Amino acid sequence: MLSLNLRPLSVMSKRQRPIQSPTSTPPTPQTHNPKRPKTILKPTKWVPLNLTQSELSLPLTFPTGQTFRWRQTGPLQYTGVVGSHLVSLRHLENGDVSYCLHHTTTSETNAKLALLDFLNVGISLAGIWEVFSASDSRFAELASYLGGARVLRQDPVECLIQFLCSSNNNIQRITKMVDFVSSLGNHLGSVGGFEFHEFPSLERLSMVSEKEFRESGFGYRAKYITGTVKALQLKPGGGAEWLLSLRKTELEEVIEALSTLPGVGPKVAACIALFSLDQHHAIPVDTHVWQIATRYLIPELAGARLTPKLCGRVAEAFVSKYGKYAGWAQTLLFIAELPSQKALLPAHFWNAKESKAAKKKDRKSHTAVDTSIVD
Repeated sequence: MLSLNLRPLSVMSKRQRPIQSPTSTPPTPQTHNPKRPKTILKPTKWVPLNLTQSELSLPLTFPTGQTFRWRQTGPLQYTGVVGSHLVSLRHLENGDVSYCLHHTTTSETNAKLALLDFLNVGISLAGIWEVFSASDSRFAELASYLGGARVLRQDPVECLIQFLCSSNNNIQRITKMVDFVSSLGNHLGSVGGFEFHEFPSLERLSMVSEKEFRESGFGYRAKYITGTVKALQLKPGGGAEWLLSLRKTELEEVIEALSTLPGVGPKVAACIALFSLDQHHAIPVDTHVWQIATRYLIPELAGARLTPKLCGRVAEAFVSKYGKYAGWAQTLLFIAELPSQKALLPAHFWNAKESKAAKKKDRKSHTAVDTSIVD
């Protein structure tokens, strides 16, 4: 098991070269509810966030399947909502990150604190990766090309509902569903042609029927969302508080508790645990992670059929190799397998056949990055 001695962000000395966005143009803006009242946004003021590119790469963090509520609103710029705060992040020419607070219902100080918490800045990414790299030469080389792929610390209710939408789905449809759910919350403003809303409360979600969700294209997931909302509302202290309490619980108990909710299986539970509940060694296992594991960690299982029992073996293999932050290591290795990133990495990372196939697939569709995330 690895022992981590993480360095604080303030001692970071090395900067990576300026990054390139994986997509050349932002996605097409959404147009929800044109009759809503317009929110007047604050004048644009960009403020340094004191994060280097090695600690946060926006293109390697936001469009890679952790959240579906952030949008690319400019070159190396992403916009989203943290609580009731509408925020944009962008890279400066030297790779450092700055932020712009467009709208908040509290103070700028509270908004910045909420943003830093959402970005999980209490954990030094470079410190973790230094330890990983010392024991894994392949990880070390990948990290030099994919620096700044950070794991977010999302609101648990928001994360849970998003991943209920992700079940057996593709990114375009997931985003459409998440946009519908988001539109039920308070409108915060428009940036880059996209409309942004505060995520709706459980009380507001409970007012939407299964029929309404189905008519909005959720299919069988409609019953999971309405069922989960009802189940959460029955929890002691309310569902939001119950979910937050899982941050102080052991991973096995967290997975077990989440799996009692309608539509939440082991993979979705692991995603929620890793991306919102401080379970840094949670490993969401799907066919892509299975392929990574059998190629580099447990090659003796290559060719076997993935079963629930083998999912456990995969998780154990990652934790055995990378320790208590295994989920962060898995996130980087997963991103490296996405077609858009695979095509940008040096050919020696893959055999010739794999490299050629990745480049061909990436040319066909820039959305290939996302569609591989959820099976």
